[in-house]
Amino acid sequence: MVEKLLISGCKGQLGTELSNLLKGKYNVVGTERENLDITDRDEVARFIRDIRPSVVINAAAYNNVDRAESEEAFAFLVNSKGPENLAIACEEVGAKFVHISSDYVFDGKKSSPYVEEDDTNPLNVYGMSKVEAERLVSAACSRHFLLRTAWLYGAHGNNFLKTMLSLSEQKSEIKVVDDQVGTPTYSLDLAMAIEHLISTDDYGLYHVTNSGQCSWNGFAREIFSIAEKDIDVIPIRTQQTGRDALRPSYSVLQNRRLERDHGYYMRSWQDALKEFLSTYL
Repeated sequence: MVEKLLISGCKGQLGTELSNLLKGKYNVVGTERENLDITDRDEVARFIRDIRPSVVINAAAYNNVDRAESEEAFAFLVNSKGPENLAIACEEVGAKFVHISSDYVFDGKKSSPYVEEDDTNPLNVYGMSKVEAERLVSAACSRHFLLRTAWLYGAHGNNFLKTMLSLSEQKSEIKVVDDQVGTPTYSLDLAMAIEHLISTDDYGLYHVTNSGQCSWNGFAREIFSIAEKDIDVIPIRTQQTGRDALRPSYSVLQNRRLERDHGYYMRSWQDALKEFLSTYL
């Protein structure tokens, strides 16, 4: 009998990628807020109890980093209490639970890639809500996978790459921040790593990004180079953007546990980007 797998936030960037990848391998049940409000503990408990999935993947999140500064209570409700509700329900039915966290749990003061054991110290409300989710999920569900990822892009939903391609149709020069360094991560590569991990019982915290690093400016330049677009990418500093939320200047993650314990290596962000753009453009 095919195992039942629930994806919360099934129509978002990662949720859509997971649904496409896992359908046929699992009996995939997808939910959005219209049919499952993860912030309602009783509703979540009833839903999980009724369908009894073997695996639950939470790809639902409040992702507006700047707006979270003025909507702190709502950001914590969706990003912290929602995952806790799912984790509690998973523990009750014996399901594995996957929750997606973020590089923004760190303050960016380190000069080498962050490993899973490094202390968290978020600079913004969004990051704080993600740290709180990690704490709540790990306490509520013994079969949990917490995956920190970064700078996600893909064919679905809104992301930096699609914004850059859209702007390139309107402008000959674009200003992009050059003093934040991280790792662009292809949503399909993250989805494939999740597929691998849920086939195991090696629970806990993982860093999962493509390998290597760049600034947002460097990412934009690589996008336009591969797409063969003649765009002048002007470097600017974060403070020039006037954003509400502080962001870490360095948030590169090392996939130490994934590599050490699973022999699972993520390809470079450049190789992933080339493959994505070859199919997307």
